[in-house]
Amino acid sequence: MSNKTPFSIEFFPPQTSEGVEKLRATRAKLAELKPEFFSVTFGAGGSTQARTFETVFEIQREGHQAAPHLSCIGSTREHVREILARYKTEGIRRIVALRGDLPSGVGDPGELRYANELVEFIRAETGDHFHIEVAAYPEYHPQAKSPKDDLLAFKRKVDAGANSAITQYFYNLDAYLHFRDECAALGVNVPIVPGIMPIVSFSKLARFSDACGAEIPRWMRRKFEAFGDDSDSIKAFGLDVVSELCAKLIAAGAPGLHFYSMNQAAPTIALCERLGLGR
Repeated sequence: MSNKTPFSIEFFPPQTSEGVEKLRATRAKLAELKPEFFSVTFGAGGSTQARTFETVFEIQREGHQAAPHLSCIGSTREHVREILARYKTEGIRRIVALRGDLPSGVGDPGELRYANELVEFIRAETGDHFHIEVAAYPEYHPQAKSPKDDLLAFKRKVDAGANSAITQYFYNLDAYLHFRDECAALGVNVPIVPGIMPIVSFSKLARFSDACGAEIPRWMRRKFEAFGDDSDSIKAFGLDVVSELCAKLIAAGAPGLHFYSMNQAAPTIALCERLGLGR
């Protein structure tokens, strides 16, 4: 089975020197799949940002395309301007522009309060240098007042100059298809790439999903719960569920897939092999 669907893979910056070495080994394995780019998440704290820069520039030096996340909350225009200049100098051509979360204990949201303002600022400062990705929420952002408000917020990001979007992960195919149709009805026609979360541990996934507002369908929850501590069965069922979701997304015309690797190689490799992606 051969599949030409483009895909990308996300990492988070390691916190320790051991984590840095582990991510290098993970990246070497995933690079063999020939993803379109590797994205790297970006925290609001200073030390986290430094680790993002280190990871991004290392990916570029290895000859791969890196797409750093850039969040604006709690920041200034001048600080964002400096980051953009640094990325341009290093040959970065793609950015994932996000509002981000305000660090705990910090009350000032900064000069750029919303992602659409960040996108507009990037365009004003750098023209068409960067391909700008933004976030999309098929099950709607947990802080949105209503589905309509969330759709309009997404439209503002696209109108400000975003080229494409990556979604929050989901396991409900209809949520993505409905969101895509609603965007098209609003005249929002940029590619909306599904974010894909491989399933390795159900307990971790359940905690993460409850925190970020991603729904785990009841039938999936019940089945995972029935496996108890049988990690092999959880991984096998998780691979079946997620690969089937990906296959249906590709058949429905999804413009690509974006894998949240959680800095592990095996789950994403297993999905790509099942789907005939890469290499």
